[in-house]
Amino acid sequence: MTAAGRQPRGGSSIGAVLARLRPDFPDVTISKIRFLESEGLVSPQRSPSGYRRFTEADVARLRFVLAAQRDHYLPLKVIKQQLDRSGGPPGTVARPARGLAPVPDVPVLDAPAFDGSTPAITLPLAVTGTLTRDEVVERGGITAQTLLELEQYGLLGANADGSFDSDALTVAATAAALAEYGIEPRHLRAFRAAADREVGLIEQVLTPLFRQRDPAARARADEAADDLAALTVTLHSLLVRAGLRRVTGR
Repeated sequence: MTAAGRQPRGGSSIGAVLARLRPDFPDVTISKIRFLESEGLVSPQRSPSGYRRFTEADVARLRFVLAAQRDHYLPLKVIKQQLDRSGGPPGTVARPARGLAPVPDVPVLDAPAFDGSTPAITLPLAVTGTLTRDEVVERGGITAQTLLELEQYGLLGANADGSFDSDALTVAATAAALAEYGIEPRHLRAFRAAADREVGLIEQVLTPLFRQRDPAARARADEAADDLAALTVTLHSLLVRAGLRRVTGR
């Protein structure tokens, strides 16, 4: 065997594993492999210098996980359960059942009302179609300067023709309510950054589904996107509430 084809002593590096997986899974990245490790789908050993070293069993396990996501639309939790139940090497794991695993119903969380005389936020009624800048300002209860700041900090974005979708009205009204507590658009950049991180995480799950040629795959991907959006919003709300309980002592 040539030096190029020989597996390094102690296993393969993450870059070598990526090169082996890419022909069959073009969308896989080093970040994806690290994410699967963080979720417990694979557990590479570490070299004395701290580098990941993947065995052949690790590579086989990664192939199983990626194929299960790509071909059978399974969430990682279900894939891990199948791997853990197999009791043997990944090659002996039963073929994943086709279809998405059901996502448990998650209750919609109502925002807690503040004590005192300040009323809870009242959002504008949903609208159809697009809105002009003046409509967002007037109906959202903000100033033109605030709208510019919301755009500057990534909270809002106009369409190519300069119009806004209906969600912009809700963002504007929410920003107006937050301003009553002294929270300005520049303070909301952390929300934009957190949302981008959450989208990046969900994208890793959804990308294999959206690339399927099966006509039903798009519908499954859309359904999964809705489920994941609801779950992340609920988790975010719960974490914020828990943090505020520590602040208020309630």
